[in-house]
Amino acid sequence: MALDKPYLNVPGTIIFDAEQSRKGYWLNQFCMSLMKPENRTQFKADERAYLDQWDMTDEQKQAVLARDLNWCIRTGGNIYFLAKIGATDGRSFQQMAGSMTGMTEEEYRNMMLRGGRSVEGNRYVGEDGDAQAHRQPQGSAGKKH
Repeated sequence: MALDKPYLNVPGTIIFDAEQSRKGYWLNQFCMSLMKPENRTQFKADERAYLDQWDMTDEQKQAVLARDLNWCIRTGGNIYFLAKIGATDGRSFQQMAGSMTGMTEEEYRNMMLRGGRSVEGNRYVGEDGDAQAHRQPQGSAGKKH
């Protein structure tokens, strides 16, 4: 029996549930390995070789190599584990979160200081709020020149 997942209709949100946890198990284990300095050194020396030591899908490995956190999350990554990649790269959590919306660090910080995104127009997929897929990425860092 499949579970009812009404949260699948929330725009811009992937809930880390049991299904996502199973899908991302090895991706998240890789991320946790980066807590050890020797593993960070090995990863930075040859990222693909280090990733190939983990039973991740090729898509997950490509998402890590691209540093595309939204892609990592779609393939089962949990943002709290993925933060280890950012720390390895010397990036703050604020920089990482901004990159997920196409915002610069300053744009993301200012949005959060203003209270974050409004729920208006963002309760369900298909509304017209700023979290809807047709409005992404919303910051100047995500605009194509």
